[in-house]
Amino acid sequence: MSRAFVKESDQDGDALPERVISPHPNLVTARGLALLEARVRELEAERSAARQANAADALARITRDLRYFQARRDSAKPVAPAARPEQVRFGVRATLRLPGGATQSFQLVGEDEADPKAGLISYVSPLARALMGLGVGDELPFAGQTAEILELQGQG
Repeated sequence: MSRAFVKESDQDGDALPERVISPHPNLVTARGLALLEARVRELEAERSAARQANAADALARITRDLRYFQARRDSAKPVAPAARPEQVRFGVRATLRLPGGATQSFQLVGEDEADPKAGLISYVSPLARALMGLGVGDELPFAGQTAEILELQGQG
């Protein structure tokens, strides 16, 4: 192949692509900010260990991840929910009555804190956008049916 059609990044097989940083504001809960700070400290310790072990592949991955988490920590905008929210907003936990009568709670959190299995959903997710601004008694589409907001919890 002609060198004219080879990108410099293709020549360096060891280079890792940067982690993509979201274009959305980096809103975080107090817990989310603490998690970002803890992850930066963990990666700094891993980087030191990788340097001592001369582990070039691990060092490249760790350094790339450290750049990402430092940028996320540095751009974090902490948001504290109201103690007694009347509407779903960032940081608020909403308990829904799902179709069939079961209940489930979801808290709107920052993108890096999201863990759907734990009920922590990113504030930019479709479900969070559907919940935003609703209050107790309001209904929203959920899994092709309708769910009702039973309770809102803020900072506790």
